[in-house]
Amino acid sequence: MVVFSVKSVFMFLSLQVVKVQLLNILAVFPYEGRSHFLVFESLLKELAGKGHNLTVISYFPQENAIPNYRDIALEGNIEENKKWVKFTEPSYYKIIVVTIFLLVTGTNNCKVLLSDENVQNLWKNETKFDVILVEQFNSDCALGLAHKLKAPVVGISSHTLMPYHFSRLGVPNNPSFTPFQLLNGGTKPNIIQRIERTVFMIYFQYVVRVMIQTINQYTLSQYFHDLPSLEDLGRNIKLMLLNEHFTFLAPSILPSNVKEVGGLHVAENKPLPMDLEKFINDSEHGVIYISFGTMVGSSSIPPEKLQAILRTIAKLQQRVIWKWDADTLPDKQNNIYMAKWLPQNDILAHPKVVAMFYHCGLLGLMEAMFYGVPVVGMPIFGDQPRNAAALEESGLGVQIQVNKLSEDTLIKKFKIILDIKFREKVKMLSKRWRDRPIAPKEEAIYWIEYVARYPNATLNTAAADLSLYQYLCLDVMLIFGILFASSFFLFKCVLNIYRNKHSKAKKFGSFKSKQQ
Repeated sequence: MVVFSVKSVFMFLSLQVVKVQLLNILAVFPYEGRSHFLVFESLLKELAGKGHNLTVISYFPQENAIPNYRDIALEGNIEENKKWVKFTEPSYYKIIVVTIFLLVTGTNNCKVLLSDENVQNLWKNETKFDVILVEQFNSDCALGLAHKLKAPVVGISSHTLMPYHFSRLGVPNNPSFTPFQLLNGGTKPNIIQRIERTVFMIYFQYVVRVMIQTINQYTLSQYFHDLPSLEDLGRNIKLMLLNEHFTFLAPSILPSNVKEVGGLHVAENKPLPMDLEKFINDSEHGVIYISFGTMVGSSSIPPEKLQAILRTIAKLQQRVIWKWDADTLPDKQNNIYMAKWLPQNDILAHPKVVAMFYHCGLLGLMEAMFYGVPVVGMPIFGDQPRNAAALEESGLGVQIQVNKLSEDTLIKKFKIILDIKFREKVKMLSKRWRDRPIAPKEEAIYWIEYVARYPNATLNTAAADLSLYQYLCLDVMLIFGILFASSFFLFKCVLNIYRNKHSKAKKFGSFKSKQQ
């Protein structure tokens, strides 16, 4: 019979408490994009559900109170961003528009964040946090706030890496194989695409470091003194949680401080509204889901392009569910279910949904990947060209450009993805996507808790601290070049000396023979 002493029981219980140490976590979402916040909303709720104390700064406070979850709601116009997006094909002009968008929203988000009274109370009251989650997108302003609060930072991104995040994290960024977020080409770019990537990478570095960071640094200086540069604070980020996964966006070279947790937002599907459920179940040949996201107004589609889509729908056997943002749809057909808002995740989970026509937003593509729904992608803005390239490379679907959109072209694209063999390959791809040693949400929680447990641990690769000339080994190549040039010069000198001596000896021998 084993007898436990009071002391041993107390020690055992103490160890259990250590294992489930509860954290005080701050999460900062300074950008007013709903889709960006949506990626991490379920993660935040899960952290609160585990007992951690959450303070969340965002434009999207919870409608109903959640235990351990406190909102600091920022004030701003969250619909304003729609004016930046037009229903046209991606172009260089649109990339310039993106940089202007980042500049305008990034500087404005910084001002709104720091001027909020509840946010100011955090540093005035010297609130203590174990770890701070900071969205990495259009502004590094929140890194200044995190520095003032003296807590380790976990960066979070609802998309792939922005062009200016590679160097700070030590992630290799070679235009020969690294996709550029705003350009097409995937992992096998041609020479023109490699030139494009190189030029726009330099351009983005200039816009961010010289313009956006300079303005934000000035804004921060109005509140904090002796603040390090934002670029230095960016390099001090302990860990980056990245919303991607190699199954879809291709394998990449990531250091230990970058973790792929793609698919965080994919929720367990819920029952559909009765009328929508009936519409799908009554479809003999299945359903095609159409959506162009929240930033692209479907009603802004040019009339000739809209007619091409409608004529294509009329020739397909499948019914269509269309997220349409207006009250009426011109020439609406009986096989179309139209609504301004639709439960996209739950629709794609239905086994009778056989295809998706989509603008290549990353969140919807991940939901399609999870449920094994093939996609016809039509990129329009932002990171969608890069996502469209991944769509084809992964085998999840095919892409079509807005300027190539016609009835004949669209029908050909749908025939490809509706083929039974293509759909079977997508189902296998979905199986690979789901096959992970740990669910993305659990992995994200593990690493957040890890950083809080070891705030002084270094996960960053040494590459992040190198200057450009060191990273590219330009100093090494210069030394080798000097040694080669010196050796060549020395060789030439010795050769000239030898030739001169040989020439003089030859002349002397000739002169001597004449004398004789």
